[in-house]
Amino acid sequence: MDMNTNSAAVQKSLFPLSHSKILHLVRHAQGDHNVAGEKDHDALLSPEFFDAHLSPLGLQQVSNLRNHVHESRLLRRIKLVITSPLFRAMQTAVGVFGEGTSDFQCPPILAVEYCRERTGVHPCDKRRPISESRSHFPQIDFSLIESDDDILWKADHRETDEEVAARGMKFSNWLNTRQETEIAIVTHNRFLQQTLSALTTDCNSSVRTEICKEFGNCELRSMVLVDKRY
Repeated sequence: MDMNTNSAAVQKSLFPLSHSKILHLVRHAQGDHNVAGEKDHDALLSPEFFDAHLSPLGLQQVSNLRNHVHESRLLRRIKLVITSPLFRAMQTAVGVFGEGTSDFQCPPILAVEYCRERTGVHPCDKRRPISESRSHFPQIDFSLIESDDDILWKADHRETDEEVAARGMKFSNWLNTRQETEIAIVTHNRFLQQTLSALTTDCNSSVRTEICKEFGNCELRSMVLVDKRY
């Protein structure tokens, strides 16, 4: 073994596992609004897509990812699933991670407002009342959401990228308070893009590009979140 490697060319860091979390990030599967928006972006302004559901292709994507997390035994390692409270994300979270087996119980699923999609203007990004969502998704714990109605969504203001990134940083700080070390998060593309961009300002440019590239529908990427404050 060559022990004379140039130390200046090799930049490595060690962090205790207790200060790290393994995150399995998932963008929700294809929604009806995604199909319409690809044809005409103005369709996202239509009330028809209020709190959009998954498309037929989206449901198939959920089935495919569910098979993967079971066959790879990834689901057995995950201790908590966090989901955006928007319908398409919850459909994805429950469909992928919410089915155990005869010898394995699926992890708890927790709805968190911090990781929802960019809010405002687009009806597809306004959530239904929590009381209604509970009836659709009895597997999900909604106890952290304080308001039954969506008080974050505004008809006349669309969150800026900076506002989404700030919310994402609050979410990452909150994650550090959780005791679970391996967590799946089902969320949205714009939220992922802005949050990951904010978290990687000190990364090598090639690494940052790899981390921050756009997520496909129902794509899963695994990353390590390190708390460097200690």
